[in-house]
Amino acid sequence: GAVADEEGMKERRIKSRLLCAELIQVIWKDQGVVQRRRIANLDDISQHGACIQLEQSVAEGTPITLQCGRGELWGVVRHCGYRDGNYFVGIEFEKGSEWSRKDFQPKHLFDPRRLVPQSLRRAPKYIH
Repeated sequence: GAVADEEGMKERRIKSRLLCAELIQVIWKDQGVVQRRRIANLDDISQHGACIQLEQSVAEGTPITLQCGRGELWGVVRHCGYRDGNYFVGIEFEKGSEWSRKDFQPKHLFDPRRLVPQSLRRAPKYIH
């Protein structure tokens, strides 16, 4: 059902994300009124979304702009949680504003799947 679909989407999102550490500028409006412009740490990014670290929270459902390199990505805040002195803000990019390496290449981009040893990725072969 819907829960299984949601779990599958979450799993695909985790698998497709790339870790990075880059300072970017983000812009949003608090309660849709007061414009905020802050420096955030880009924590991870994928084609359809990103996670940033901020010193303040941003409400779920808030439209937000990430200024990356010479371009911009537009999205909506899907979740915001506090951990280790920072707010971790999960953003889903809007259709037509998906991220691509050719548009913006963060420094220190790292695929966490590389940490998994090749031997663990292969299905074990049992001899009967």
